[in-house]
Amino acid sequence: MRKILVLHGVNLDMFGKRDPRHYGHATLADIDTALRGLAGELGVALETFQTNHEGVMVERIHA
Repeated sequence: MRKILVLHGVNLDMFGKRDPRHYGHATLADIDTALRGLAGELGVALETFQTNHEGVMVERIHA
């Protein structure tokens, strides 16, 4: 089975918390849920990862 890693970068954990007029009402959890649904339809494994620290993201990519 193919595996997809979705990297959510800096401040994306603020979806649904910041000004909804500009950023909407969807949360990062909502986005992840939709992505998991699509992954299931496509028959792929999905892993999501969010960090506000660029170095942590680079380490995750290297892992």
